[in-house]
Amino acid sequence: MLEQLAPDYPLPKIILQNRSLAKLKSTYTDKLPEMISPRDNRVHTTYAQAVAITGRLASNNPNLQNIPIRTAEGRRVRRAFTAPPGSVIVSADYSQIELRIMAHLSGDKTLIAAFQSGEDVHRRTAAEVFGTAPENVSPEQRRYAKTINFGLIYGMGQYGLAKSLGIDNLSAKNFIDRYFARYPGVAEYMQRTKEQAAAQGYVETLFGRRLYLPDIRNKTPTPAQEPSVPPSTPPCKAPLPTSSNAP
Repeated sequence: MLEQLAPDYPLPKIILQNRSLAKLKSTYTDKLPEMISPRDNRVHTTYAQAVAITGRLASNNPNLQNIPIRTAEGRRVRRAFTAPPGSVIVSADYSQIELRIMAHLSGDKTLIAAFQSGEDVHRRTAAEVFGTAPENVSPEQRRYAKTINFGLIYGMGQYGLAKSLGIDNLSAKNFIDRYFARYPGVAEYMQRTKEQAAAQGYVETLFGRRLYLPDIRNKTPTPAQEPSVPPSTPPCKAPLPTSSNAP
C-alpha cells in the first residue's frame, strides 16, 4: 500500500526511504564489519549447493549473492568490497540464460532465431507486444517486456503480471496473449509441462533433477489463485555456474 501511495504523498515516501536505510544499516553496515576475518581481513561466505529446492546455489553468513545494487545507497555498500592492490574484481553473468534454456527446451523457432541473430530479445518482445518497430521501443516498454519474458517462464500469470507492472488484469492478459502469439512454441511447451507435472507430480530438468510438486493436483483453487507452469526452466540453469567452473 505504501508503494502505491508514495508517488503522490510525501509521508509514505519518507517511510519507505527510512525502512530502506534501516535495512541497509542493520543488515550490511552494522554486520559486515563484524564478519571480517582477522586472518586475512576479508569477509568469507558459505555456499550451499543442495539447500534450495530448485538447486540454485545459496550463500549465507553473509549472503554475498544479495549485496544491494538497485539504489544509490545500496551501491555504496557494494563499493566496500575491493580487490587487493594490483588486482581487480571481475563480475560475469550468463546473458539471458533462462530465455536461452527456454528456447532450447521449447524449440520455439522465433526465439531460437532471435538468439542466433544476436537480437535483443526483450526489445523484440516489446515491439511485438506494443505493436511498434524495434527501433521505436522505449526504455519503459523494454522493461515491461523483460518482466513478461522472465515472469512467464517462472510461472507468473495475468494477476501476478498485473501487480508486477502496475496495470489492470485485462491489460496483463492482453500482454500474455500477444507474447504467446509471438512465441507459440513456448506456449505449447509450458502447457505440455503443466500436463506432465499434473500426471507425474514433479518436473525434471535436463540434468535429471526432480522438483516434486505435491499441490499440483489441487482441484479446488481459490479465486485468487491462477494456474502457473511448474518452474522447470529455473532449475535447469542452477547447475551451470558451478559446472562451468569445474576442472
